[in-house]
Amino acid sequence: MTLDIGKAAPTFTLPNQDGKDVSLEDLKGKHVVLFFYPKDMTPGCTTEACDFRDNHESFAELDAVIVGVSPDPVESHQKFINKHDLPFILLADEEHKVAEAYDVWKLKKNFGKEYMGIERSTFIIDKDGILQKEFRKVKVDGHVEDALNFIKDNLA
Repeated sequence: MTLDIGKAAPTFTLPNQDGKDVSLEDLKGKHVVLFFYPKDMTPGCTTEACDFRDNHESFAELDAVIVGVSPDPVESHQKFINKHDLPFILLADEEHKVAEAYDVWKLKKNFGKEYMGIERSTFIIDKDGILQKEFRKVKVDGHVEDALNFIKDNLA
């Protein structure tokens, strides 16, 4: 499945860290920074989440909300948020249906083992629900700044 820039982003409804359903429709009227990450509490994912946390106010000034998605359950998201003081929504995609809709559920290889998992990716969706930018195979260093600059330069 391919996503088209300039077309409606795939809709979704998933439980957040409090078990309350959040949908893309609920976020209309704000720019959405939708970032998919493999697993709570792992080094790369923690660094990425903390980078988003540290730049949260800059995104908010641009009328953008940050939403993280991983296959971890609600309880894991609560612990991740509490441990690292994350000020944004984390959604539990345990069935990886949203990850599949955004084409980030991929075959991965690690130490000779193959398994299915999240390919770190971020999508910028405008206030009307239209996909404006996708960052795939994200490298954590500098990524949050790239996402912020895209919004500043193209949507603000």
